[in-house]
Order: sequence, then structure tokens, then C-alpha cells
Amino acid sequence: SLMPDEPEALGLLAMMLHTHARRDARRAADGAYIALSEQDVRRWDGGMIEEAEALLARASRAGRIGRYQLEAAVQSAHAMRRFGHRPDWQAIVQLYDALCALSGSPVAALNRAVALAERDGAAAGLAALDEVAGDARLLAYQPFWAARAELSARVGAWQTCLDAYQRAIGLESDPAVRRFLLQRAQAARARSGQSASPAE
Repeated sequence: SLMPDEPEALGLLAMMLHTHARRDARRAADGAYIALSEQDVRRWDGGMIEEAEALLARASRAGRIGRYQLEAAVQSAHAMRRFGHRPDWQAIVQLYDALCALSGSPVAALNRAVALAERDGAAAGLAALDEVAGDARLLAYQPFWAARAELSARVGAWQTCLDAYQRAIGLESDPAVRRFLLQRAQAARARSGQSASPAE
């Protein structure tokens, strides 16, 4: 309300609304964590998404692109699932390219790698992860290791996958997310033919 014509304020609000619109779909009735790709889009708040879209369109008319608008645009691309469309991974990669150039954020680079895997395949995503693996800020970031584990599983690099899941589980403090990661790790171990470790 203090900056009604500031595009970044509008972009920030749009991003928050897009994120909050998925709140009810993130957990099952028993509290289990549900990944974005597996969420029931019928539980996303369509009205909140439409409000976010209107704000983002209003921000874009100012002609001054900023970080929050780009992050909101990524959320917008994912929200298209609510209306029966597949995410436009080409657009998402391009948005992350712009976000990385603007912010230099390692998290943006991580998310770009995940989007690249969806567009070009897991090997391309892993190569992009390798490019940012030297950033110390990512070494203690659970989603980095979870992404490495998931993409390694897709290419059949089972030991790398299991090692990455172990790191991700050790970094996660939310019990529901830890259980989710443990289940993914156990499924990967079963596919790899390895026996469970004593710690599990």
C-alpha cells in the first residue's frame, strides 16, 4: 500500500501469493510432505493464483524487471498446472538465466539446473549442478543434495544418489521432509539392488 506502483513490490506480493496458494497441497492428511511435482493441483487456491497473475501483469507494465518479478514469473509458470497445462520448462530455464544474471544467487543456479534437467534431461541437469558444486553456500543446503540425489537416480548413478540422499537427510530438520527423503532413498536403494545400511 505504501508503494502501489513499484513493480518489485507488486512482484514480491505476486510471488508470495503464488507460494501461499499451494499451502494446502504441501501436506497429506497425515502430515506427510508432498513434493511440488506430486501435489494435487485441485488443492491449489485458484483465486489466489489469479490475483497473483493480475499483480504480475501490472508489474510488467512498468517496464522495469527485477528479481521479485522474475521469481514470481517462475511461480506463474508452475501455476499453469492448475489450469491443465504443463510447465513451460524452456521459459522457466530462461527466467532462471535472467535471475542468475541479475542476482548471482546460488539457489537460483540450483533451481536452473533442476529446470534444465526437465528440459534437456538429467545428465544436463547434473552437469549444471557440477558447475555450482564449489559454492560453499550450497554444501549445507538440503535441496542441493536432494536434487543431486534425484538426478543421479535418473541416470542410474546409484552410489552418488544414495550418498547425496544421506547428506540431504542429515541437513533436514523438518521430520516430515526427512521421512520423505528417507522414503526416496529407500526406493533408490531398492532399485539399485543394495541392502539397507544399519543407520536406516
